[in-house]
Amino acid sequence: MKHDHLLELQQKLKLTFKRTRLLKQAFTHTSYVNEHKHGAAQDNERLEFLGDAVLQLLVSEHLYSTYPQRPEGELTRMRASIVCEPSLARFAELLQLGSYVLLGRGEEQLGGRQRPALLADLFESFVGAMYLDLGIDQVRSFLGEHIFPRIDQADDGLLVKDFKSKLQERAQHHGLGVVEYRITEERGPAHDREFVVEVSLGDERYGTGTGRTKKEAEQRAAAEAWRSLAKD
Repeated sequence: MKHDHLLELQQKLKLTFKRTRLLKQAFTHTSYVNEHKHGAAQDNERLEFLGDAVLQLLVSEHLYSTYPQRPEGELTRMRASIVCEPSLARFAELLQLGSYVLLGRGEEQLGGRQRPALLADLFESFVGAMYLDLGIDQVRSFLGEHIFPRIDQADDGLLVKDFKSKLQERAQHHGLGVVEYRITEERGPAHDREFVVEVSLGDERYGTGTGRTKKEAEQRAAAEAWRSLAKD
């Protein structure tokens, strides 16, 4: 990423990083680092790990204060519908973060800038870099300006309701048949399991999702199906 691109991004988002190397790292994909092994570039995976934790905390805080009458179980489901791949990818798209990421040639050719998993990870790494450089108050302010107002907007598909419930309601309303989830694959060792879930309505498959738990995979499958149906 060129320095002027860093400046452009900061100006667009009204942010001023003191350590621009952190911002550059947040937008450096592993595919780029793998193709520039003799350079000093660092990928964004560690920042992604940190950003996920920061998002979990600040989204929890927002939901706790905004919905004082809702029980713990519902707040947990609401958080899961926000801090998940489809929603995070949507946030990255709204902020046009994909246009700034450094990708390897192979990833670029495969359309990495539009890939939901990459965009979701990018959003998390960006939040992680912001937290390290500007502090948690700045991240809270940023989310309050750019992200939290969208959570309740139905047209963005980011209602604070889990995607499984949204899909069920849509299926019932339009008479699309029974919603069924099926685990199609389990991969990885027991301590780092990943599940692949397929969701179908009636006899037709509408979405697939992956996750560290069955519930997470089902949510992602439901989100994909819900978005597909929303386009029809």
